[in-house]
Amino acid sequence: MTGKSGRRIATWGLWALRRPALCLVLAVDALAVAIAVLSSVSAAITGTQWLWFAVLAAAAVAHLEAVRTIERRREQASKKAPYTNLKSLWVFAALLVLPLPLVIGLTAVSYLYCWYRVYGPTILFRKFYSAATFVLASAVASTVLDGPLLPHDLWSLLRVAAAAGVWWLVNYALVVVAIGLSSAEKLPVRQALGHPGDQLVVASALGLGATMAVLLVHEPWALPAPMIAVLCVHRDLLLPQYLRASRTDQKTGLATPVYWADVVTAALDRAKLSQTGLGVLFLDVDKFKAINDTYGHPAGDQAIRAVADLVRSEVRSQDLVARYGGDELAILLPGLEPGRLLAVAERIRSRLARTPVVLTATTDGQPRTLSGVSTSMGVASYPGDGVSVEQLLMAADGALLQAKQNGRNQIKLAGAVPVRGMHGMSAMPAGQSREDQGNAV
Repeated sequence: MTGKSGRRIATWGLWALRRPALCLVLAVDALAVAIAVLSSVSAAITGTQWLWFAVLAAAAVAHLEAVRTIERRREQASKKAPYTNLKSLWVFAALLVLPLPLVIGLTAVSYLYCWYRVYGPTILFRKFYSAATFVLASAVASTVLDGPLLPHDLWSLLRVAAAAGVWWLVNYALVVVAIGLSSAEKLPVRQALGHPGDQLVVASALGLGATMAVLLVHEPWALPAPMIAVLCVHRDLLLPQYLRASRTDQKTGLATPVYWADVVTAALDRAKLSQTGLGVLFLDVDKFKAINDTYGHPAGDQAIRAVADLVRSEVRSQDLVARYGGDELAILLPGLEPGRLLAVAERIRSRLARTPVVLTATTDGQPRTLSGVSTSMGVASYPGDGVSVEQLLMAADGALLQAKQNGRNQIKLAGAVPVRGMHGMSAMPAGQSREDQGNAV
């Protein structure tokens, strides 16, 4: 296919899916088509309902056109996580006032218009699947409503709220499962589920949809007012997306160095006011270059992601882990004294050394398993090793350098000597070190 339409369909891509994902997509698509056909056979649609459909379709198109640039940027930036859009606003509004066939028709209008005007080059089957999840979600929610229903008392309001919850759950579950099944590697649960704030946006959209439906029936002249609010909310969707992108390393999901340093500054100020301890830990994967050289950079990316996930699982929720360089992580540990910092560092080092890491993205396509990952660490604490961010980071970095120079696979306290771990942490003469003999890369 050539020309404008040809440029918009980057590829069909369906048959490249992994078998479980392919089965899910085909089943959902087929079920959506069946629902559309069967619901249309005996549908009785009044002239008023056709008028409401035209108003909602026009409003949805106007909305999508007004935010066309924003949606294209968000579409291009979306990763392996549920993609939040506000089409659900108009679809749920239609569900409250229109029979199911017209709800499905509004879904088709919205997605077709986006395909024509909003999306750039896209993989067509994904958009078809997304539209199909809308159809299934609407069909299940309509059974809760038992036909079009506007909230007019407490009981009807509860039914509308239940329908909104069911609509969200069906749509969200189908999207998350599809993401998980289509990924060639195991995604972290938090990545597959997406950011919780995005689901609050969907909840807000469903609530606005109910408001739009009530206004459409009872006060249609007032519809432009909430439309302005919708456009403002939609424009604000870019802000948290860009903010998260600036704070998050795309390969590991850890914090970026700039964001981490800002948090360290704020944490140090709090530590000074509360007169509590604060620790900084720098971690370097030993001989990480050998992984890249032997198995390829994609395998190296898998290894650093595995290290990041393991480290994150060994720290508290108030601690912050950042990817500070290619194979170097930085950890902020507020409220801990030097002795407890050393215990945390040893726990991380031991966990990494004994946990196998499976590499599937190797250059020869053959999976490889590392028996463990050897790491060197430098630890610095406030106030003993520094009273400013610069002093703490320099102390931790210097300790890390000494740990690497003294043979790697060890922990070095700033101003002290390398230690082997929790067994035998007594002081040793300068110049001597005791390395751990565990698994190394």
